[in-house]
Amino acid sequence: MKHLLNLLAAVALLVWGTHLVRTGVLRVFGANLRKILVHSMRNRFTAALSGVGVTALVQSSTATSLMTSSFVGQGLVALPAALAVMRGADVGTALMSVLFSADLSWLSPLFIFVGVVLFITRGSTVAGRVGRVLIGLGLMLLALQLVVEATGPLFSSPAVLELLASLGSDVLLEITIGAALAIAAYSSLAVVLLVAAMASSSVVPLDVALGLVLGANLGSGLLAVLTTAKSAIAVRQVTVGNLLFKVLGVAIAAPFVGLYLREARPYISDATQLVVLFHLGFNLVISIGFIGLTDLVARLVARLLPVSTESAAMQRPRHLDPSALSTPTLAISNAAREALHQADVVETMLIGMLKVIRDNDLRLAAELRKLDDTVDELYSAIKYYLTKISREALGEEESRRWTDIISFTINMEQIGDIIERVIIDIEDKKIKKQRNFSAAGMREIIELHERLLANLRLSMSVFLNANVRDAQKLLEEKARFRDLERAYASTHLERLSEQTASSIETSSLHIDLISELKRINSHICSIAYPILDSAGALSRTRVRDSRLSPIE
Repeated sequence: MKHLLNLLAAVALLVWGTHLVRTGVLRVFGANLRKILVHSMRNRFTAALSGVGVTALVQSSTATSLMTSSFVGQGLVALPAALAVMRGADVGTALMSVLFSADLSWLSPLFIFVGVVLFITRGSTVAGRVGRVLIGLGLMLLALQLVVEATGPLFSSPAVLELLASLGSDVLLEITIGAALAIAAYSSLAVVLLVAAMASSSVVPLDVALGLVLGANLGSGLLAVLTTAKSAIAVRQVTVGNLLFKVLGVAIAAPFVGLYLREARPYISDATQLVVLFHLGFNLVISIGFIGLTDLVARLVARLLPVSTESAAMQRPRHLDPSALSTPTLAISNAAREALHQADVVETMLIGMLKVIRDNDLRLAAELRKLDDTVDELYSAIKYYLTKISREALGEEESRRWTDIISFTINMEQIGDIIERVIIDIEDKKIKKQRNFSAAGMREIIELHERLLANLRLSMSVFLNANVRDAQKLLEEKARFRDLERAYASTHLERLSEQTASSIETSSLHIDLISELKRINSHICSIAYPILDSAGALSRTRVRDSRLSPIE
């Protein structure tokens, strides 16, 4: 029992080390990795190379698959290019298995020591996150040593040896077990390294080990499919297409396991190297051989999982991909895109509000009030999605972005509520009573509305780009809008003193309306405060002199 616990602990340590490396690299390079993937997809060959590099860094083809499929779901890349990335991702995982199978035991204590020092002393900095990666690498190397030590006594018992010997007669069973292990460990790399370590200790026969390796490759594809099972169809197309490649590759390679052993054994005596080189050779041959089939498989997957344009257009929300939650930097990006989608709906409401005021359109008014429900639903969805992102996995900049998104969506939700309230007042006090604003009053409302719409669009740009100069401009517009609202309130009172009939009839509504427009503008302009505060361009009482060179 003690030896079994030691083995289980070593396997858990291997999986945990892999997790630390993956999450640590994503924290340090997350945004850059996304840019590399997006910009390298001009053709299938550069896409495959980017898949190799990114997967070698994050230690997980599954993580690369989730990032790539999310890009397809957002319409940033095409499906064939994404499938080409996955061909390279499998090679990246195989290369890392070869690296870790070498005798690097002397690096384990060094990595752990340096990593712990960096993580404790510089925890919230880039150096601290690099320390986390070093700790993970050290734990992986240490775990491999512990696996070898624990398997000797455990697998020397006759019962265990007889059980393992029975696997040699059933390749399908070996593949199934390997796939199940990869899904359970959330890492095909960890399973391949574990199988290689067990093979080097003669715990499992080499032909069984190779069958388990094939199963681990298949399991990584199944894991990505299961992880994206509840995602949008466009996202699932990538993982299903990747799984088709893996199934075809395993089916082709399985009959040649015996041939590989006969041909390779005279040249490779070390069992560990025999296993990891088989893993590398399998992925190289399959990736190079299948890269020309990405267009064909993409068309096949599109037929199996067709995307309905109508359902996609009406989908609420559009960008909150659950599978991206395991990659916090990507999840933050998805939440920001959804927040802009929410702002687009608010913009539609704002544009429609003026049409209701001008044309007395009750049908449009009802539609706009329903849109406020959409704004509220998007706010709730974004907020819930953000709460599921691990704050500990976010760096300082991403944590600030997390807060900015929450603030932005709250402001958009409150603007939607104000617009709904304005529309109800227009229906009750103007349309149903068949009243109209004076010509001068209507011109004032139109001018305020135009400024409001321009400020909303500027605020969306500020939220997206965090440009300090634009944020300063937005706050300047807040002051101008306030002055304009006061001036128009005064001119309205002048028209009342002149006994203008239409002004008298709509006086209360007019004053309330321009007041509500000012309130909307205040919510819009408040989006600038976090940007200016982060850049150090905001004092306690006012924006610093715009003549100073702002940080951009």
